[in-house]
Amino acid sequence: MKIFRNFIAGSWSEPSSGEHFENVNPADTTDVIGRFPLSNAADVDKAVASAKRGFEVWRNTPAPARGDTLRRVGDLMASRKDEIADLMTREMGKPLQETRGDVQEGIDTAYYAATEGRRLFGHTVPSELRAKWAMSFRRPIGVCGLVTPFNFPMAIPTWKMFPALLCGNAVIFKPAEDVPHTGTVLVEILLEAGLPPEVIQLLHGRGEVVGAAIVEHPEIPVISFTGSTETGRVVGEVCGRMHKRLSLEMGGKNAQIVLDDADLDLALDGVLWGAFGTAGQRCTATSRLILQRGIHDNFLGMLVDKARGLRLGDGRKKGTDVGPLIHESSRQKVEAYVDIGQAAGADLLCGGRRPEERALANGFFFEPTIFARVEPGSRLEQEEIFGPVLSVIRVSTPDEAFAVNNDVKYGLSSSVYTRDVNVAYRALVELDNGITYINAPTIGAEAHLPFGGVKQTGNGHREGGWEVYEFYSETKVGYIDFSGSLQRAQIDNYAGSPT
Repeated sequence: MKIFRNFIAGSWSEPSSGEHFENVNPADTTDVIGRFPLSNAADVDKAVASAKRGFEVWRNTPAPARGDTLRRVGDLMASRKDEIADLMTREMGKPLQETRGDVQEGIDTAYYAATEGRRLFGHTVPSELRAKWAMSFRRPIGVCGLVTPFNFPMAIPTWKMFPALLCGNAVIFKPAEDVPHTGTVLVEILLEAGLPPEVIQLLHGRGEVVGAAIVEHPEIPVISFTGSTETGRVVGEVCGRMHKRLSLEMGGKNAQIVLDDADLDLALDGVLWGAFGTAGQRCTATSRLILQRGIHDNFLGMLVDKARGLRLGDGRKKGTDVGPLIHESSRQKVEAYVDIGQAAGADLLCGGRRPEERALANGFFFEPTIFARVEPGSRLEQEEIFGPVLSVIRVSTPDEAFAVNNDVKYGLSSSVYTRDVNVAYRALVELDNGITYINAPTIGAEAHLPFGGVKQTGNGHREGGWEVYEFYSETKVGYIDFSGSLQRAQIDNYAGSPT
C-alpha cells in the first residue's frame, strides 16, 4: 500500500506522530487508495516556521511574476485534467463529468489569478493640501491557513490558494481527510510550476487536531475555512479572540422556485441536477423545491418519474448519474432525516433507502429521495442534510414563495424559474441569498465572480472573482509631501479654505 507524506519545509516528510490513516474509495471500500499522515500541532509549528521563510521570498517576487507561476499551474492542470478527474472520483465518488468540471474550475481560477498579477489596483487620489501626493496600494499579509472540504477537492482549494499566493502570501494547506490524494497532487503541480518550496506547506490529518492547530496558531494571521456552520462558529470564536482575518464559507438550505409560467422541462432538468448532483453534497445543492400551486401536481409527477430513473454507481463507470456519499456517517445522517421527515407527516415519494443491488453493497450509496407536503418551518425544510434529499413545498403566489425561501437561517443560493421579467428582477432584489439564478439551478458558480452567502452561510467575505484578492491583501496608504514645509492636514490650513 502506498504511503503518502506531508510537504513541510521544502520536503516530503513523515508526520511527527508516526501515524497514518487509510483513504478509501467511497464507491468501493475494499479499494484503499493509500495511507496518509495523521499530523499534529508539532507539524503545524514546523510548517509555520518554514512558511514564514517562504513568505519573505515570495512577497518580494513581483506580482506579475507570481501570476506567471500560477499560469504555469493552470497549464499543468489542463494537461492532466482527465487523470486528476479520475483520481478525484476514486477518492470522493462523484461522476467523472463532475470531477472534470471540478478540475476545470481550478484551471479557470489559475488563469484568472494570473491576470490579477497585473491588476492589484490601488488608488491615486488628490490630496487636500498643496504639493502633496496621496495613494493606496495592496500588500501581502503573511501566512494563510486554508482548511478545505471534501466535496470540491480541487476547485475550493484553488479558490482559496491561488488568490492568496498571487497576493504574495505563503500558504499552509489542510485538505479534508476524505480527499488527501487530490490535495497532494495539487501541491505537486505547484512545485512543478516553480513555486518556491517553502511558500506552500501541506498537512494531512484530522480536522479536530491539525485543523484546530492551524486555526489556533498565533503566527497564522489569516484563516479561510469552508465547512459546516457548527464548526465555522467555533473557528470564528477562536479567530475573533485572536484578532485574525477570517473568511467563513458554511452551510446552505437552497431553494429552487418554479412558478406557474415556467418552462417545466427546463426547470425539471435544473432541479434534478441541483438536488442530486454530487449526491446532494454541495453547499449550493437544491434541498428545497418550492412549487406554485398551478403546476405543483404535474411537475411533481414529472420529477418523481425522472428521479426514479437516475442510476447509482461508481462515478468512473459510464452511465452513472449519482455517486456515493462520502462516508458511512453521512449516510446515517441522511437516514436519520428520512425518519424525521416521515415522523413529521411528509410524504416519501421515492428513495429513502440504501440501494439493494449487490454491485453497490461495498459503497456508501443512497437513493435519490423526494418528500412532498413538507411544511415550512419543519426540520426537514430548515436543516442542512448534505445528501440526496429534496423537500417539496407548495405555495400559492410568488410572494409566498419568496417568503418561504427567505425563512431559513442560511442564505447561499436561490433559483427562480419564470417567464415574467418583472418577477425575475424582483427575485434578484428580494431573495435573501448571496447568489440568485434565473431559469438555472442553484449550482453553477463561475470563477470570475464572487461566491458566498449571507446570514449563517458566511461572515461577509467572498471567494472567487475580484473581491477575494482584497481579503488576502492589506491596504497600505502612502503620502508624499514635497512642499518643503510642515503642512498640518485637517487642522488649520486646508487648501480649499478662503485665504
